[in-house]
Amino acid sequence: MITIGDKTIREVQLLSEAEHQRICDFLQGAVYCWCNNRKHDWFAMRDLMGGENSSEWDNTPLAILPKKHLDAGKNSEDAFKAAGIDSGWLLKKVIHGDTRGFETKDTKDGEQVRKYRWDKKQ
Repeated sequence: MITIGDKTIREVQLLSEAEHQRICDFLQGAVYCWCNNRKHDWFAMRDLMGGENSSEWDNTPLAILPKKHLDAGKNSEDAFKAAGIDSGWLLKKVIHGDTRGFETKDTKDGEQVRKYRWDKKQ
């Protein structure tokens, strides 16, 4: 776990350095795409890769996340949920390292969800 000021970023386990970097690069591209097309809108990991897109993790760097949890003995439902949590921590790390600057907030949409949006003042 990394603590920077009041921000806690958990390290995602079970990933090689290369897998971790590929996922972060992939998520950085998704963030850039969102910000380019929806500059003022809040987003969470579920907006980038959830809902309709959750079945599209195959053939992306994110596909390794549920596989790692399945290999560790979790059932499909638990593995997918754990992969979603891991992806949220990875997104938080990507956002924290982004030089453009982002606003962030916690929301409770049935679950605790961290949302981000590009800080237009930056």
